[in-house]
Amino acid sequence: MTDWNLADVWETVADVLPDARMLVHDGRSRSYREVDRRANGIARTLLDHGVVRQDKVAHYLYNCSEYLESMFAMMKAGLVPVNTNYRYEDDELLYLWDNADVVAVVFHGCFAERVERLRRRTSIGLWLWVDDGSGPCPSWATDYEAAAASGGAGPVRAPWGRSGDDLYLLYTGGTTGMPKGVMWRQDDLFARINSGNLVQVPEDGGLDGVRHTIVGPGPVHLPACPLMHGTGAFTSIGVLGIGGSVVTLPVRRFDPVALLDTVDSENVNTVAIVGDAFAKPILAALDEHPGRWRLSTLVGMISSGVMWSEETKRGLLAHHESMMLIDAFSSSEALGMGVSRSTGGSAEHTAQFTLGPDVRVVDPATGRDVVPGSGQRGVVALGGRNPLGYYKDPAKTEATFRVFDGRRYSVPGDWAEVDADGAVHVLGRGSTVVNSGGEKVFPEEVEEVIKRHPAVRDAVVVGLPDERLGEVVTAVVELREGSGATEDEIIDHVRGLLARYKAPRRVRFVPSVGRAPTGKVDYRRHRREMTEWASACSKAG
Repeated sequence: MTDWNLADVWETVADVLPDARMLVHDGRSRSYREVDRRANGIARTLLDHGVVRQDKVAHYLYNCSEYLESMFAMMKAGLVPVNTNYRYEDDELLYLWDNADVVAVVFHGCFAERVERLRRRTSIGLWLWVDDGSGPCPSWATDYEAAAASGGAGPVRAPWGRSGDDLYLLYTGGTTGMPKGVMWRQDDLFARINSGNLVQVPEDGGLDGVRHTIVGPGPVHLPACPLMHGTGAFTSIGVLGIGGSVVTLPVRRFDPVALLDTVDSENVNTVAIVGDAFAKPILAALDEHPGRWRLSTLVGMISSGVMWSEETKRGLLAHHESMMLIDAFSSSEALGMGVSRSTGGSAEHTAQFTLGPDVRVVDPATGRDVVPGSGQRGVVALGGRNPLGYYKDPAKTEATFRVFDGRRYSVPGDWAEVDADGAVHVLGRGSTVVNSGGEKVFPEEVEEVIKRHPAVRDAVVVGLPDERLGEVVTAVVELREGSGATEDEIIDHVRGLLARYKAPRRVRFVPSVGRAPTGKVDYRRHRREMTEWASACSKAG
C-alpha cells in the first residue's frame, strides 16, 4: 500500500534540493527552500483562521508562482485545493464556491471589485489578496505576501496530520452541465501522474524513493494553459515531484511570442498546451519569424483535453524536429487513457491513440470489449487508480464510475473505434453527439475536418432540431485573418473527406468561436446561438 501526500513529496524535494529553483514568474525565481518557507507562512495563516481537516480553499488566480506555492501550503495544512475558472461571472463563482464548501479564497488583486460584491453573499471568512499591481489590499482581505513572509523552516503540521487520503478537488466544466468537482485522493493522483513521467519515482518506494530518484534539478516546465485547468496543474505537479521547476507567463492572454521568448530565456524543456487552440498560434508565430527562436532546450510539448491535429504537429516538427509532441488522451476523471507520440520522423494521425494498460473500449450496455476491426463503437473505460467520484453528486458518480467484470472503471463518456491492429480512433464525447436520421455524428470528428480547410482557424459543430431527421449537423466557423470561404465551400470540403451525412447543413461564420483559456468550448451556448441565427435567417427569407 502507498500513502503519497503531495506536501510530503515536495518537502522531501526541498530537503534534497534546497537551492534549486522551484517556481519562476516574469524572470523572478524562487528556490525550493524559499517556497517551502513561504508556504509554511500561508499554511499557518490558514490554521490560525480556524480551518479544520479537509476544509476547502479556492484559487481565484491567473498563472503565477503563488498558485502552486499556496497549493503547497494548503496540502501542508491538510486542506483541499479547489480550482476556479477566472472567466466565471458572479453567479457561476458563487455556485462553485458554495458547491465546494469553500472557507477561504486566494485571489489576484484585479478581482478585488468582484470579490467585494460577492463576499457578502457567502460565508467565506478568509480572503488572501495576491498583489498584482492593480490596487491596494482591501481592508477586509489578508495580504498574501505578509502571510508568506511569516513562514519559517521546518514542516507545518496540523493537529490532524496528513495522509494519502487527503483530497485534491478539480472542478471541471466539461462541455455540458454545471461544473462538477472531481475528487482525487492525493495518493492516487500522485501515482497516476508519476506513472506518466519520463523520470519515475518507484511507486512503492515512499519518500526514500523520492530522495534516491532525484540526482539533481529536474526538467524546466512551462504550462502555457491555465493552472486552473487539469492539464496545466497535473503536468506541473508531476515536474515538481522529481525536483523540476515550473515557469509561468506574466501575460494573461495567451501570447505565442511571449511563450517562445520564455522557452529560450528560461531554458524550458517541456511545454503544456491544450490542442490546436494553443498549437496553431505557436505554429503561426514560428512561420512568421523563422529562425528567431533557437528552442535548443525544448524536448517536448504535451497536449491534453482537446484534439490536436496532425497538420499542426507536422508544422511544429518542421521547425524543431528533435522534440517530441505528446498528445495525452486524458480527462479530469481519467488520467492516462492513451497517448500519441509524434517525432521528426512522423506525426501521428488526429485522434489516434495507443491505449494505456488499464484501458478497455467496451459496449456501455453489456460491458463487453469491442472487437478490433469490427467497426463497432464503444466507450473508453479506465481501470486502476481513479477518482473517488464527484463531490456531493452520487448520481453523476454512479453514472461515470462503473463496474465491469467486478472491477471499477472510470467511463467519462469518450466514444471510440478499435482498428484491427489495436490502434484506437477517438470519436468524441457522447454528451455532444448529433443524432441525425439515426446516424450518430461526433462533433469533434467533423470539427477537425473543417479545420483542415486552409481558410479556417477554428470550428465548432452542433446539432439543431429537425422535424424529419431529428437533428441536423451545423457548424460555427472562425476564418483566418485575411482569408475567405463560403458556406458551400466548407460543406463541400467536409463531403470530400467524410460521409455526406456528417457534413454540416448550415455554416455560420463568426469573428471568434470563443474558446475558454482551457481550450474548451461551450456547446450549449453555440447550440442556442446557432438556433437563434438559423431562425432569423429563415424569417428573413
